[in-house]
Amino acid sequence: MSAQPNDSPYKSIAHWLELSRSTVVLTGAGISTESGIPDFRSPSGVWAKYAPVYFDEFLASAESRHEYWRHKCEAHPAMAAAQPNLGHEILARWESAGRIAAVITQNIDGLHQLAGSRNVLELHGTAREIACLDCHARFDVEPLVAEFLASDRVPLCPKCRGRLKHATVSFGQQLPPEVLMKASALCAKAELIFAVGSSLVVHPAAGLPRLAVQRGARLVIVNRDATELDSLANCALRDPISVELQRVDAVLGTR
Repeated sequence: MSAQPNDSPYKSIAHWLELSRSTVVLTGAGISTESGIPDFRSPSGVWAKYAPVYFDEFLASAESRHEYWRHKCEAHPAMAAAQPNLGHEILARWESAGRIAAVITQNIDGLHQLAGSRNVLELHGTAREIACLDCHARFDVEPLVAEFLASDRVPLCPKCRGRLKHATVSFGQQLPPEVLMKASALCAKAELIFAVGSSLVVHPAAGLPRLAVQRGARLVIVNRDATELDSLANCALRDPISVELQRVDAVLGTR
């Protein structure tokens, strides 16, 4: 029988949230599967169908750039249609109430911002924008995806005719150093950290909860499957993310 909101561990987690002066939430693909976005590693994910295009391949080859855009445009409709789910909404509400300092996400879907979260660090960038690798201009994704689908040609930067790529981090591409520095600083001073919907195998993101724990933070893991950091966690929850967060939220609402 699954635990109910007034049972431990939900009362403990709610108590830790109330005590914590700095709570950080790390999210991974699992929080967005309830919004209809498949985990890239799942049998229905993009990686199951296509081999990823590495960043150096993208830079070196027009053929690789075309392949990259084809993959991205195939995944685009599901991403564009997705809406925040209850898990995203609860985290946004906790931020508004001052219960959490920031969301650090491995996701590229922008659903935290759509739910109302304001302090969001996107470790892997965003699929809602296109970036020019040459002049660094940013553009809305929709017109450029439409251009590719209509012409089957990789669009060029409207400003400098440079190379355009989704503003996401590809395999072999460096994470934005300023974002990683901010995320590390937040985790280093956190008193409580949630790892939500993350397998905790992709580095450097997977090292952030460990950093927080090493500095004295409590760790709550909310994930369907076991992770390598479960042994460090004060609590690990396995039911669907929106269900588990709602149980914690229900306890908070009674206080």
